[in-house]
Amino acid sequence: MEPLRDDDPRTIGGFTLVCRIGAGGMGQVYLGESAAGQQVAVKVIKSSVLDEDSRARFLLEVDSLKTVYGPFIASFLAADAHAEQPWLAVEFVAGPDLLTFVTGQGPLPLVETASLGALLAEGLSTVHEAGLLHRDLKPQNILLAPYGPKVIDFGLAVLAERRSTLTATGVVVGSVLCMPPEQARGEHQLDRPADVYALGAALLYAATGHYPYAGPSWQAVALKIEDPDTPPDLSGLPPELQPLISAMLALDPAARPPLARVTEQLVGVMTGCGLTAAQAKGRLTDRVPAVTVPEAPAAPTNATTALLDGWTGYTPTVVDVAAREDDDGPQDQRPDAEPDDETPDSAPDGPGDGPDMPTPREPASAGSDVRLSAPLRIAERLRAAYARDARF
Repeated sequence: MEPLRDDDPRTIGGFTLVCRIGAGGMGQVYLGESAAGQQVAVKVIKSSVLDEDSRARFLLEVDSLKTVYGPFIASFLAADAHAEQPWLAVEFVAGPDLLTFVTGQGPLPLVETASLGALLAEGLSTVHEAGLLHRDLKPQNILLAPYGPKVIDFGLAVLAERRSTLTATGVVVGSVLCMPPEQARGEHQLDRPADVYALGAALLYAATGHYPYAGPSWQAVALKIEDPDTPPDLSGLPPELQPLISAMLALDPAARPPLARVTEQLVGVMTGCGLTAAQAKGRLTDRVPAVTVPEAPAAPTNATTALLDGWTGYTPTVVDVAAREDDDGPQDQRPDAEPDDETPDSAPDGPGDGPDMPTPREPASAGSDVRLSAPLRIAERLRAAYARDARF
């Protein structure tokens, strides 16, 4: 996190902006506060990302994403595609992302990795049941909260793929380090096994600190991912996880296990270690460091800057080491280009094209907002306390 800059807005959609959280190809992310003091993450979308057609679809997509809910999904709260600077607000999670956590504290032990995977598999199942895919699951999009992990930014992945400026076959997007082979080839139609692969890659990183494939550039990594003669690097992975992770990283999407089986096998790993799923979850959440986040000052002061000192929280749009690109857009046609981790792979002709597209709805009126439904602070503390001890 860092303080607001002079050219940053101070309010967006009724939210008071406190500081910067992160940035990426899609826009800038801020920590914001509602009038009642509820903290949210506000992402201001670059104007270049939304053309006239995609602006009209943006609210439809966000409205569809409102149907995705669950204890391990960061909820969408509000959005306005018609603003001069389009924005959306999501639930703020006061915890580090998986990349930051592993980088600072090392890989997770076996039981904690199994618990993380089972919880995330259930969270992704919620997304899939709503007719959506994440398409860019990676350690940066997995936040560790005191009551369990949270999946973020799947809404932005859905938004990104609707961009009408990228329709050519072969456009490679997403975080290549966790990308399935079919996505690395630039295929338009992805299905649920794509998210299964990405989850397997993220769990491999959680348990070992490395990804299935590595290379000096995103192109080199993508070539390895597609090569049937180059198996994923599973070195350092506990033997109990190797059969499952290997299956999740299968070259053939049809060979990857469904999320329900992923959950079942990971629960089996926990019970094989003599722990219930709830006990394993407790071990995982006990490792999450307590985080104090800044609040909006009552009057303009230097208090916000002081509160930011020492913050090690998440940066949800940090670019992968092997997948860097200019922030202004994709450059996949150049031999030396490196893609942004939020650049879309394709743009269907309209809403409803493809198996993961939500059913189109009536367009929202200009300036309309998605209803804000975040819990109050006290309710959040109670929910965290109960959720920590829940089985899943």
